Amino acid sequence: MNGMRHGKRHLRSLYRAVLSAGWSSFRPGNQVTLLHNGEAYFPAIERAFDRAKYEVYLETYIYENDATGRRIADALKRAALRGVKVYVLIDGYGSKDLPQSLLDDLRAAGVKTLIYRPQISPWTFRRERLRRLHRKIAVADREIAFVGGINIISDSKAAGDSSPRYDYAVAVEGPLVDVIRLSAQRLWSMVAWSDFRRGTVRCEAPPTSTFSGGGMRAAFLVRDNFHHRRDIEGAYMQAIKQAESEIILAHAYFLPGFDFRHALIHAAGRGVRVVLLLQGKVEYPLEHYAARALYGTLLDAGIEIYEYGTSFLHAKVAVIDGHWATVGSSNIDPFSLLLSREANVVVDDEEFGATLAQSLKKTAETDCRRILADNWKQHPACLRFISWLSYGLLRVMMGISGYARENGRSRND
Repeated sequence: MNGMRHGKRHLRSLYRAVLSAGWSSFRPGNQVTLLHNGEAYFPAIERAFDRAKYEVYLETYIYENDATGRRIADALKRAALRGVKVYVLIDGYGSKDLPQSLLDDLRAAGVKTLIYRPQISPWTFRRERLRRLHRKIAVADREIAFVGGINIISDSKAAGDSSPRYDYAVAVEGPLVDVIRLSAQRLWSMVAWSDFRRGTVRCEAPPTSTFSGGGMRAAFLVRDNFHHRRDIEGAYMQAIKQAESEIILAHAYFLPGFDFRHALIHAAGRGVRVVLLLQGKVEYPLEHYAARALYGTLLDAGIEIYEYGTSFLHAKVAVIDGHWATVGSSNIDPFSLLLSREANVVVDDEEFGATLAQSLKKTAETDCRRILADNWKQHPACLRFISWLSYGLLRVMMGISGYARENGRSRND
């Protein structure tokens, strides 16, 4: 009897692992195009909005009232004025500085706008206040969708930087567009109803796309606080555990939990090359130094660490064994993996994987500083103390938010 119960538990665990890895949601027949930085991304979504005939969805964490924000707003207004249904959803914290005048201008042109969790407070770490809309999604009709880490903000060179903000997105054509569109539609409706508005999208669905030129298998994964709490993390873990030759991760914020860290360490221990491309410039000191507290353990395991310092690294991408790749909004830190709404596209394709891997390797070679284990051990004790203090403070913050309780159940500390 105990054996039967154990067997059933094993089957349930395996089933959950399969679902979290996204195997059931891979769809063939797609064309997924890598877009590097806003230089490629913003013209692409602007063209898509200008070609749209029926509907447009845009979700973003940050919407800035700068040249790029106004340029995209103009494209959204052009679409609405020619009769396209346009839905824009922004985060209340990430876009807290967006002036009401820009929103009023969009609404006057017929663009429907909503704010996700507009109530913000700098004095609380309650988990519901820390749950943000971190997704970056755009969909035009049922023809094309965009998913990635790029906000609606100019990524031009900041003071002292020789390059724009480093980031990626993908353009998706094919059957997966319907999945992304449905996710955007459902989230819009949910936020609208929670705001006591009639939010269900009732307009007639656009015609099915006739696109048939893709040969890539791809999946759309989200992290929410309902049925998909660990889908993105689970997909990463499954791919890392199955890796045979190479793992390349590039993340702006990297503070993995116990299981994730040890999956990387075990991969390195079985001969897999593990490469981390991480933030070299200090953007948010607490997270920056907390991540560095883990360097010693990772370097001792043979993991390669490169810090990008040419500009701010904002990427959230990975390539494993040259064919499994993901691009999206999810960092490997507790805010992304356990609190925020995130969205990633996973692509199982050697050509796409090679393109992304080549881009990351070139960046590591030309624009990064490699952190070596021997040199790291010679860092001043005060810097190591600051790193561990930052790590401890961040864990306290997560504990206050409720992360520690969930953490204890998952060992994802």
